[in-house]
Amino acid sequence: MDKFQVGLGQRSYPIIIGENLLKQIDKLLDINLNRKIFIITDENVAKYYVDSLKKSLPAKDIYIHIIKAGEVSKSFENYEKCCNFLLSNGINRKSLIIALGGGVVGDLTGFTASTILRGIDFIQIPTTLLSQVDSSVGGKTGINTKYGKNLIGSFYQPKAVICDVNTLKTLPERELKSGYAEIIKYGLINNPSFFDWLNKNGNNILSLDYDSLCYAILTSCKSKAKIVEEDEKETGKRALLNLGHTFAHALEAICGYNGTLLHGEAVSIGMVLAFELSGKMGICPANDIEKVKKHIVSCGLVSKISDINTDIKFSSDKLYELMKFDKKATDNAINFILVKAIGKSFITNEVNKKDILEILDNSIGNQ
Repeated sequence: MDKFQVGLGQRSYPIIIGENLLKQIDKLLDINLNRKIFIITDENVAKYYVDSLKKSLPAKDIYIHIIKAGEVSKSFENYEKCCNFLLSNGINRKSLIIALGGGVVGDLTGFTASTILRGIDFIQIPTTLLSQVDSSVGGKTGINTKYGKNLIGSFYQPKAVICDVNTLKTLPERELKSGYAEIIKYGLINNPSFFDWLNKNGNNILSLDYDSLCYAILTSCKSKAKIVEEDEKETGKRALLNLGHTFAHALEAICGYNGTLLHGEAVSIGMVLAFELSGKMGICPANDIEKVKKHIVSCGLVSKISDINTDIKFSSDKLYELMKFDKKATDNAINFILVKAIGKSFITNEVNKKDILEILDNSIGNQ
């Protein structure tokens, strides 16, 4: 078992990584678990893990709310349902909310926890690879709108994050690969040696080799925690964690959040587009671009828009307009995370629209 602290002063919390952790929650955490507890989970996760979690909690009053699985659940409608569930069952300011599930459950639950009664303690128990290495860490919460992802939300830190790698055994292969894309991201933004390690061990991670998996999750979480500690509210450096996401969120919006395109798949395409845009601007070596593409493809991830299995007709102009709605955009200028090399990322809004449209058209297959 690995354990380390996200250092945010009074908002600091532990991240714990290991196996069979769901069965020993009461032994892992120093926080009070003997209080009214509300578990929010989804229909897929509930049938596997709710009973194990309940047995490890000392509380007598435990209430469970189950949402539909998938990105479509990060909505105003489900936020209202979560609030009504909590209020109708007598939540109070001493209660605890537990997010048991992937990124959708974590984001929705975190946002609900941040607003109900002006803020209630919650913990994250992420059950997907993507949520274990990324969305459960750092306190970003939110729901989606027709204009884009996570445009309604808050920064609200959990009291703990517990990553039980055993939960990944019930994860579909496609979801596992989607999560792996976020692991690649950490190597590309500031850790080239980690990317080299992933080149050798990526398929071990996807095969759920325990040692490789735990090392990848620990390295990813520590990398994100370090950046969050320096820039909790994303006023600067934290934006580097969005490598590929400006493109990815636009792709997800066009695909309608209905499972056609998973978040990690969108991110894998977005990271390739970020490298290609950097290359087109003459700031990233072609060799690095090819290394990134090769690794993404070798792990079974999509690398271009034409790889998406859909009948949707993509338009570079439409994607560009959606990128303007990205929450990182300022004064109608789109902020991009670009790269000078693998592990050397930076933030800029000085990008030529013509270059953006050309690399999008190329990825769509219009050239």
